[in-house]
Amino acid sequence: MKKVAVILCGSGYRDGSEIREAVATLWALSQEHAKVQCFAPDAPQADVVNCLTGEASASEKRNMLVESARIARGDVKPLSQMSIADFDALLIPGGFGAAKNLCTFASKGSQGTVRPEIEKIIQGFFEKQKPIGAICIAPAILALSLRGKNLSLTVGEMGEAAQEIEKCGHKHQATKVTECHIDSQNKIVTTGAYMFGHAALHDIFTGIENCVRGVLKLTS
Repeated sequence: MKKVAVILCGSGYRDGSEIREAVATLWALSQEHAKVQCFAPDAPQADVVNCLTGEASASEKRNMLVESARIARGDVKPLSQMSIADFDALLIPGGFGAAKNLCTFASKGSQGTVRPEIEKIIQGFFEKQKPIGAICIAPAILALSLRGKNLSLTVGEMGEAAQEIEKCGHKHQATKVTECHIDSQNKIVTTGAYMFGHAALHDIFTGIENCVRGVLKLTS
């Protein structure tokens, strides 16, 4: 049974982890009988956004760990408790919150930075040649954490996000929503998911399922 760590950063596509992507990731891991542990930073979200109106709250604060517990049904641990040695692979669902909470790609693009504890974990999995899967905008977190490592990544179609990823010293590969892209040499698997904003839910799930299977195959 493969042991997989999943990093979340809240609950909601505008300010945390994209719920559908997170659920699809957990569903696909369950299909493959993997043992899963969710983690999240025990820290405030970058902002709180009303997903109905799209407006950010000037006063409301939410904690990433507490909000991630909504998706994980309470079974989520602080990121500080993750030991890379305990896991065979790492998966990071997307959502706009991933580009705001886990890094500053949303506001600074290729000039952005990654939360130190996230960067350390990603670099640790990479150095130990343990596979990493990233979904939607989350490949940008890998791009920032592993600058100049010449990764081959996808965030779906070629666009501004893809161009910023390439500025970090990587190659972007355009894909369809149902596809994932596998960088076998670096053990990185990525899929565009809701970077295709109007994609059908079943196609999103197919792309994520392919990503998860690709990650697990690289653990062999």
